[in-house]
Amino acid sequence: MSRTPSSPVGLHRVLEPAEASLPQAAQRLDATPELWPDEVRISIETLNLDAASFRQLSEKHAGDGAAVRAEVLDIVATRGKMQNPVTGSGGMLIGTVEEVGPESSLGLAVGDHVATLVSLSLTPLVITDDLAKWDGRSERVPAQGHAILFGRSIAAQLPDDLSPDLALMVMDVCGAPALVARVVGEYAARGISPTVCVLGGAGKSGSLSLAAAADAGAGRRIAVVPFGREADLLAGTGLADEVVIADARSPLGLSEAVAAAGGPADITVVCVDVPGCEQPAILSTAQGGTIIFFSMATNFAAAALGAEGAAADVRMLVGNGYVPGHAAYALDLIRGNAAVRGLFEGRLEH
Repeated sequence: MSRTPSSPVGLHRVLEPAEASLPQAAQRLDATPELWPDEVRISIETLNLDAASFRQLSEKHAGDGAAVRAEVLDIVATRGKMQNPVTGSGGMLIGTVEEVGPESSLGLAVGDHVATLVSLSLTPLVITDDLAKWDGRSERVPAQGHAILFGRSIAAQLPDDLSPDLALMVMDVCGAPALVARVVGEYAARGISPTVCVLGGAGKSGSLSLAAAADAGAGRRIAVVPFGREADLLAGTGLADEVVIADARSPLGLSEAVAAAGGPADITVVCVDVPGCEQPAILSTAQGGTIIFFSMATNFAAAALGAEGAAADVRMLVGNGYVPGHAAYALDLIRGNAAVRGLFEGRLEH
């Protein structure tokens, strides 16, 4: 059977729409197991749904795990990938390399235990066990099946010194601390120790971002959390100088709370998985400051128009999930920072 030539970014796997479209924007992908020469097939062990996607599915089905599981199965069966049709996001996975095409340049070998560092929203995916071991109530999804990596996909071998589940949680958000460290480093190179405010500071990407900010030379670090129980998680960890309990969707409430904690921030990092935080983040950031949006719940049009409407001279960055060396950097933060590691291990126990 003749097939179209492979594309390093996966164009050859796009089934719908008929016109050329990148896999992330496609409605349906070819997830058949037969490889093109530059592809790699992964035998799946665990999927990790991104926080915004899981929250949307869980709220839609009022916490009914069976209904969430059924919808995830339907999405994958229909689209050939795990891409939430509302949030547009997916997650990532861990598994074992099953076959490597002869022209693959990813440096993987059969039997390697790996985490994919590209989104499930663009990864051809087949589930074969009906997610029988998943109750639909957590982001971490035990699963069997296969996934396909393209010529320009990214994967990392899981470290021997950390549990696979811990490594998966870290790698799922590893783009956030790497970019925060880069931006803080830009300020530090100019002799500025910036005030950094992290919305969602007790979460996975938020806590790693706080650790990265300290590592890169930040001055004051402000963590914003929505509830007292999350503030308690950060208390005594040293990850933040101030922990603020505030609604990140409230423009005046958030900006006033951040100001009282030593703001406005030179750098604001948005790591919450709920919509409506764009304007509050803008008002909490100093003129000439930087906002990094890592949440897939962000409305980027609202961010751009909100900054214009508030006459806010702020640089706004989209955290695209990839910075060279991001996985290794995040894993080193976990190894070297007992406080952030404790937060992650506590999530696993929970």
